Amino acid sequence: MNARQAMKALLAAGTAGAALSVAPVASAQAQGQATAQTAALDTGEIVVTARRRAESLQDVPVAVSAFSSEDLDMRGAPDLTALQYTAPNMTLQVARGSNSTLIAFIRGVGQQDPLWGFEPGVGLYVDDVYIARPQGAVLDIFDVERIEVLRGPQGTLYGRNTIGGAVKYVTRRLGSEPNFKARVAYGTYDQKELVLSGDVPLNDVISVGGALAVYKRDGYGKNLLTGAEHYNKDVVSGRLSVEITPSENFFIRIAADRTDDDSNARHGHREVASLLPGSDVLDDVYDTRAGIGDDNEVITKGVSMLMEWNVNDAVMLKSITAYREGRTDTDIDFDSTPLPILDIPAYYKDDQFTQEFQVLYTGNRLQAVAGLFFLDGTAAGAFDTVLGAANLSILTSGSVDTKSYAAFADVSYDITDRLSLSLGGRYTRDEKEGEVFRATYLGIRSPVFGNPNAIFLEQRTDYSRKRSFEEFTPRIGLNYDFTDDLMGYVSYSRGFKSGGFDMRGDAVATPQTVEGYDPEIVDSYEAGLKGSFFDHRLMLNFAAFYADYKGQQVTTQVPIPDGTNIASFVDNVGSSRIWGLELEGRVVVTPNFSASWAVGYTNAKFKEFLFYDLGSKQYIDVADTRVFQNTPKWNGNLTLTYTRDLGDGSTITLTQSTAYRSGYHMFEVASPQLDQKKFALVDLSLVWASASNRWQVGVHGKNLTDKKYRIGGYNFPDDLYGNSVTAFYGPPLTVTGTVEYRF
Repeated sequence: MNARQAMKALLAAGTAGAALSVAPVASAQAQGQATAQTAALDTGEIVVTARRRAESLQDVPVAVSAFSSEDLDMRGAPDLTALQYTAPNMTLQVARGSNSTLIAFIRGVGQQDPLWGFEPGVGLYVDDVYIARPQGAVLDIFDVERIEVLRGPQGTLYGRNTIGGAVKYVTRRLGSEPNFKARVAYGTYDQKELVLSGDVPLNDVISVGGALAVYKRDGYGKNLLTGAEHYNKDVVSGRLSVEITPSENFFIRIAADRTDDDSNARHGHREVASLLPGSDVLDDVYDTRAGIGDDNEVITKGVSMLMEWNVNDAVMLKSITAYREGRTDTDIDFDSTPLPILDIPAYYKDDQFTQEFQVLYTGNRLQAVAGLFFLDGTAAGAFDTVLGAANLSILTSGSVDTKSYAAFADVSYDITDRLSLSLGGRYTRDEKEGEVFRATYLGIRSPVFGNPNAIFLEQRTDYSRKRSFEEFTPRIGLNYDFTDDLMGYVSYSRGFKSGGFDMRGDAVATPQTVEGYDPEIVDSYEAGLKGSFFDHRLMLNFAAFYADYKGQQVTTQVPIPDGTNIASFVDNVGSSRIWGLELEGRVVVTPNFSASWAVGYTNAKFKEFLFYDLGSKQYIDVADTRVFQNTPKWNGNLTLTYTRDLGDGSTITLTQSTAYRSGYHMFEVASPQLDQKKFALVDLSLVWASASNRWQVGVHGKNLTDKKYRIGGYNFPDDLYGNSVTAFYGPPLTVTGTVEYRF
């Protein structure tokens, strides 16, 4: 039995024994790091592990935002997407037509297309375990220690597919004493939530812990055709873990998790009417008349093992082993009408095995981390493109097998007491094998999706091909302490996102699709200042960046001229430049009142955008007519917090937050019918905590002005596709009451 098979068997045993659905893998931070973090918390210092070792947020020469569990609780943050309104220059959205698939962009770099085989541009890590696929990645926030957002390429330490940045979800370590926490919530749209977590030491060596979360909510709207809830939530999550400390220098953690998302399929709101029955523009943006159905299920699960050995005071060895798998069965109604004008029944499945070894060194003037990384993953799926007006269905199916190998090192050396130099590099090699099949059938749905009477008409694509991609991604930085409380830094880093194969590729319309597409490369230059002033009552962090972006992978889907098919191609469209500014701050005005803010500016422009014209069979440069998607030029947040002691030791905390985003585009081609104009969201939370801190009661209001804003869409305006211009919207005004008890 190899390592991958062993982890898969452990996953089956762990999730079966738990009889739970669970949230993503939770391993532990390094034992030495945990000690440093505990000491730091006692002084109010924010500690992060952005460079794979524990450091003060104000000392690390990286643009990083950190959010503690207490801060997230006070804001009533429900899931990862809430962070986009508090961290600058970041977009985290629920993918169009999805309930739990994550779309992430940082500083204009990301990936909107969640189809199997495509690589994300922002890396997601749960306790140092890389989550390769976006399905099931909209993580609910519970039992978390902190979340870190690293902006800019993180290719040296975090590797492939972190060219935009990385998001680190860090869970809590088990305690040395038994503890338990229960949280219940009830809110608008009949929202009902239950979160239970706890851990207990069995003896001086072994501790066990777990968490269970149940999220239920009616829909913000209705499917007016079927009567089903639309934009509802039905999720069960959980986690089991065992920590073993046979000596003070050795630590092991094994964790298993699973998430079941049975929320109904999410369909779009028609932004444009047509002559089709049921295609009028509905008054409520959360309503639909989709006829494809409401079934949807997403299951993700995983197991991980972390081992740490403190060889001596200076050297630690770490091993992180993990296996994950997922399955999505869904129906997407692109036209959002009762008729099958443009319907997409689909399933996705994936699995991944990862192994990472690290050596960490901490000396008087030298700090270093080096390691090896291996990934063995498969992503596969199938879907029909049902063109009801032509009585045709296009079956697309395939898979991509990926093996990724990497070696990395990052060294920081204190040249003087104030000047430090950091050097790093990572070599990555990806080996991929893609299989793509595409065929046209006469009839509504193909045999794969329930129509055995469909008549095979034409094979469009059928190939298997291998490609390999490799890149060295260096990083160099200098940081200087102007004073004990003011640090400046400059850095250069390179990011690499792997190439691949277009799973929708039509070899008849675009024969070159069998060659696949090349990697993306980002060269990023950054300068920043981090300072604390007035006895640390004022904190200011500033960053300016410039990025040279080459080979950007863009998915384009257009009608084939004869009107019987849709051609898809993924092109390395050319090059672009991105520059911007970021400012984050916090000021303690009085012991009871504080304010925090974040402002981001991104200026992104294509220098070259090569578009394949199906008519002329030529590439043409259309850079002047293309825009960046999911990248507002301006974004910002202002949060005001007031805490009052009620006299008996209990406290009440009022948190008001206003987030602003300027207009942004859904795709590379501007669309006035879909693109979102500037908007602001206003949130308000009121939390009471008992003197013992065992009881906590809160009321959290989100989007208090009930702003309607788009977070995604589909744009198929042709008559053959029913003029299907549909949009997906962010949550409306909601109010949630919470009660929490700890002991």
